[in-house]
Amino acid sequence: MKAITLTLHTQQPILATSFQGDPNSDVSYSYIPGSMIRGAIIGRYMKQHHFSELDLTNDEVKRLFFDANSTRYLNAYLLSQEKIRSLPLPLSWFKDKDAELNEDSSITVYDFSIYQGDDPETRKSVGEYFWSKKGGIVNLYKEKRRINIHNFRDRKKARSTDSQGELFRYDALDAGQTFQSVILCEDEDVTTIQILLVTEPNLWLGGSQSAGYGHTKIIDLKTLNHWDEVGISPEDRENNEILSLTLLSDTLLRNEWGQPVADPMLIKQAVEELLNISLPEPSHIFAGSTLIGGFNRKWGLPLPQVPALAAGSVMVFEGIEMNESQIKQLEAYGIGERREDGFGRLTVNWLQGKKFTVSLPSSSTSSLPPLTKEGSHLLAEQMAQRLLEQKLEQYLQKNVGYFRLDEGISNSQLSRLESVARQGLPNGDCSLVISLLNNLPSNAKSQFSRTKIGNESGKQSFSQQLEEWLGNPTDWIHGIEVKIADVERKFDDDRARQDKLAEKYTLRLIMAVAKKATKEKK
Repeated sequence: MKAITLTLHTQQPILATSFQGDPNSDVSYSYIPGSMIRGAIIGRYMKQHHFSELDLTNDEVKRLFFDANSTRYLNAYLLSQEKIRSLPLPLSWFKDKDAELNEDSSITVYDFSIYQGDDPETRKSVGEYFWSKKGGIVNLYKEKRRINIHNFRDRKKARSTDSQGELFRYDALDAGQTFQSVILCEDEDVTTIQILLVTEPNLWLGGSQSAGYGHTKIIDLKTLNHWDEVGISPEDRENNEILSLTLLSDTLLRNEWGQPVADPMLIKQAVEELLNISLPEPSHIFAGSTLIGGFNRKWGLPLPQVPALAAGSVMVFEGIEMNESQIKQLEAYGIGERREDGFGRLTVNWLQGKKFTVSLPSSSTSSLPPLTKEGSHLLAEQMAQRLLEQKLEQYLQKNVGYFRLDEGISNSQLSRLESVARQGLPNGDCSLVISLLNNLPSNAKSQFSRTKIGNESGKQSFSQQLEEWLGNPTDWIHGIEVKIADVERKFDDDRARQDKLAEKYTLRLIMAVAKKATKEKK
């Protein structure tokens, strides 16, 4: 098959709506989905042939747009500084708890699919990034976003009414970013697709195109006879003692009853069916799940929401080898449903280092125009502050669900801990809880010490976990930031430190964990 690389530069924000956020907001994916690119090319095909609708019985139409074995439109991921398509970060990558990633310093990352070290409980997930490798250094990339507030208007009156004056928020991919997609197709279809792309460099993608969203420009188009998604030849990855499978995009799989589920064991089943082989039980699984939907412009309706395995999920098998031919077949076709939209991409034996150095590339200047009026700037600061607190609130609720206390501590001690944390909450005063823990009677202190608190990375004593939270309140919070125009807020910036946001949310985390443990006991 031939590969057509399609490099896109966003001229306007892109709204590729996912299922994040609250009902009054649309939050975009961190990439441009392959389904959007396929839909845009279908629109050009219909315009070129003067079709009002596609003839689904036509062999060329089926081959170009609906046959996943013939043509596949892969997701457009961020283009790295090395001008290569970055890929989602594997979920098997972990870092030290205290390691902070910023532009001024690099950190060490451990690949748990290969080696978990002597003390795996002290590691935590790296986070959601895209990555590429240059020499021995791994660079992580994060998409830039733009948040705009809109007012719902009556379509006929062209203005808001009393019943339709709600505000809603778009969290879109920002303008000024470069993404790269790949179209895999048969030799006979290369010219047809190229003509559809080169006739007009401006490509409109995503929702709300009439409201200042969706304009991208094709800045580069290449056709390759030989293309490898991970940049490593299959012959260099065959016959390893350990077989690892890594998802490069979200993957839709169905169980034996035909229901879509996010079960990582279905990856094993799908690979066995495609290659007609038998795999042993996996030795390690690092998997995540997400919800997948979409929008059908023909119907004018959203697609059903279904669970899927998240990009970056990793499965490891021992005592099984895969040859070059099998690797090529598996990586070329992928697994699962909607492969024509870029779902189901995976790679074999991609990750081969136990640990490596990771850094953030130097960021470019923002494409957002500065706010010149004092009133506008003040309003943007207020909005950014509220959105930052909203994100922190969502992050807090998510983290509370990860922690579970074992039996061993009484409800009276949990109630006392929650009460003292509440006293320190208004001023973000963690010293009250620290004083409580340092002056506990021996019986109460032993309860805190022998009680274990656990999350996805392991367990430790409750007293030790509390000391870590209170000693470094920012350590459990990662990647919380908001940008509106040229106003940027982070959970650990000067104003947040002045307001003691991290301390306040750490106290709230302690209160929530204690309250949850009390309820679970009842």
